[in-house]
Amino acid sequence: MVRLLHLSDIHLGSGLSHGRINPATGYNSRFEDFLYCLSQAIERGIAEQVDLAVFGGDAFPNATPEPTHQEEFARQFKRLTDAGIPTVLLVGNHDLHSRGVGGASLNIYSALQVPGFLVGAKLVIHTIATRSGPVQVLTLPWVNRSALVTREEMRGKSIEQVDLALVERMKLALEAQVRRLDPSVPTILLAHLMAENAVYGAERHLAVGRGFSIPLALMARPEFDYVALGHVHRHQVLCEDPPIIYPGSIERVDFGEEKEKKGFILAEVERGRCRYQFVELPARAFKTIQANLADSSDPQADLVEIIRKHKFEGAVVRVHYRLHAHQSERIDTAELRALLERAFAFQLQPELISQLTQPRVPGLGESCALDPLDALGQYLDSRPELAELRSALLQTAEVLIKGERPELDTEECESDQEVLEVTAAAALQLLEREEGPQATSQLGLFGA
Repeated sequence: MVRLLHLSDIHLGSGLSHGRINPATGYNSRFEDFLYCLSQAIERGIAEQVDLAVFGGDAFPNATPEPTHQEEFARQFKRLTDAGIPTVLLVGNHDLHSRGVGGASLNIYSALQVPGFLVGAKLVIHTIATRSGPVQVLTLPWVNRSALVTREEMRGKSIEQVDLALVERMKLALEAQVRRLDPSVPTILLAHLMAENAVYGAERHLAVGRGFSIPLALMARPEFDYVALGHVHRHQVLCEDPPIIYPGSIERVDFGEEKEKKGFILAEVERGRCRYQFVELPARAFKTIQANLADSSDPQADLVEIIRKHKFEGAVVRVHYRLHAHQSERIDTAELRALLERAFAFQLQPELISQLTQPRVPGLGESCALDPLDALGQYLDSRPELAELRSALLQTAEVLIKGERPELDTEECESDQEVLEVTAAAALQLLEREEGPQATSQLGLFGA
């Protein structure tokens, strides 16, 4: 029985926009989050005395990582080899240079022949001696279309036809390797790919180029005792016999992974049998706070109350609130920022509601035959922010429609009346603009 540590999609150096520089270390605080989760996974593997560690690919965000990121990655994985645990590093799509030309960031370990490390850069069988006996690891790194099919060969073919050709070629290449396996030795397929039944996570937005999906039937074979996958950030078990598992990424990259658990797999593999468990890591919490302030008479107070109802200490937070343009001036961002100081990081994301997206006022359809003042009254009822002016607007609108002007006793009264007239006219024009010309043309509203 071989004890196995399976982790993947570290993306060391991702998500730095949510962090800040730690003056004590000089590192971005989000980089330290990723590094902490990686160290916890490796520490658990060493404590469990695993016999073998397999990494499913995507060590960094791209093929040219920063030197400090490379250094910390190497330092953590060296802990495994120092403990006598051989380690297989698979090449993922983020580890490859553009179109697969120019090598991969992980190839440095094979070029230097670092003891204890094997790099899965090709579809090949690695027979590894562990403390609990030999194990076979068949590595299947990320495959680019250009690596299998030339442009000339696929000229005039659709994307679907190209994908079918790629899968067929992969099937033949995989079959050739399977026939070379020793049937008496535990076998692990270590692959970086998109399986047909898998559910995407944030890697859909992070992926470089468009990949193609691999049928589950190519991997669900009795020759494999465990299928260790990488590429998809959401942990999921696609099959039980044999276990075909994405451990998922070790840390949250963005809000798309807000509700996903992050971790790795510990497994016990023997010929014809495998037991496994998912181990959750203390990934940084992400939290979205939603607020619809469209009908609020005091948007600031309501937003503060909504924020206070949530627990967000130490989390990466985004506050998304919807409001009308005239409400935005009542939002005190300084108070909101002070309220969110307990968060690890936060973003305020206001969304102004376009008047063009407002629902139509009931009764003002194409067949509307309302009295003009009734129409205006219904419109004002749908605009709570104009409630205090409703009576005055209706009175002034009536005067405008009749083409009359009331006698004014004082200059002050005349000034107020002029304000009401302008406001009423603007409201009627807004009614026509929002509800369509039919809402006012048939009512003869602009005769004044």
